[in-house]
Amino acid sequence: MSEIKIVAELCQNHNGDIKNVEEMVYLAAESGASHIKIQNINASMISKRPQFELGVEIDGSTLAIKRPYQLEFDRLKKLELSHSDCEYFVRLCEKVNVVPLTTCFTHDSVQNIVDMGFKEVKVASYDCGSFPLIKRLAESFDRVHVSTGASFNDEIIKMVNILKQSEVEYYLYHCVTIYPTPLDEMHLARLDFLRNISGNEHVGLSEHSLYARDGVLASMAAIALGGTCIERHFTNLKPEQSKDGPVSIDAKGLRELVEFSGMSKNDQIYALDQLLPNWQELMLGQPDRKLSNLELMNRDYFRGRFASIRDGYGPEHMIFNWEQYDD
Repeated sequence: MSEIKIVAELCQNHNGDIKNVEEMVYLAAESGASHIKIQNINASMISKRPQFELGVEIDGSTLAIKRPYQLEFDRLKKLELSHSDCEYFVRLCEKVNVVPLTTCFTHDSVQNIVDMGFKEVKVASYDCGSFPLIKRLAESFDRVHVSTGASFNDEIIKMVNILKQSEVEYYLYHCVTIYPTPLDEMHLARLDFLRNISGNEHVGLSEHSLYARDGVLASMAAIALGGTCIERHFTNLKPEQSKDGPVSIDAKGLRELVEFSGMSKNDQIYALDQLLPNWQELMLGQPDRKLSNLELMNRDYFRGRFASIRDGYGPEHMIFNWEQYDD
């Protein structure tokens, strides 16, 4: 197993089938992953927000993406894993000597995830600024992994301060929330930004490049630049068989990444220079960058996508502020 943490993110590539989960766990473990991750998602968590039912467009500019509630509910309902499925996933990961990891999206999920047996937890990019949730996770788990995509600098700094005060071990992942992410949008210089604000060596990349076109080049570059944790979507299916398939690597890609992570720094840079001579010019970008319009629209949708149930009212009853879209 590599000293660099390599997370094989199964996301919903299992299509709700625990047998697919089992096959992917064995395959990812055999290929050298240090962590294998699922997502703690139930369709009942989805919030219904009017601006995304038809999308919002003014003067030819898209202000809100179109992603209707019912279609998303029906899609995710088919992809759910039960509580017992998740418990089995934890036991299976422990059996094959990898760390089981899951993403927590709501306060109501925290205790369930603890009860399932998880010791480490992931925070998705869009919850980097969910400070009460992060504080609770830091109090509930041994290690917390946080993606920082679609987040503003002040949110990331405040999140890091919460983790520092909790004294929990934490990992920070630079991420660009464009699916798929072109190599010239990677902005790997952000790794230095995360290191500087945290003073933490556990800094790396969670990325969503198009595997068929870009392989694992971005993750390799992040490692060569000192990244110590990498997250890549992983699948045992054909790309067209799941929503995240095109941005997911297979066993060959995972092994390639693990092998690269074990090379010396000089050999890593030499290998990248041979594969993509302009890799630094292409992927470094800016350490302090503004979010693109596409990232801002994704942020607008995914922040608040999931919500907890309170006093008998579920997310489907939630009404969100429409004024931001008024002309």
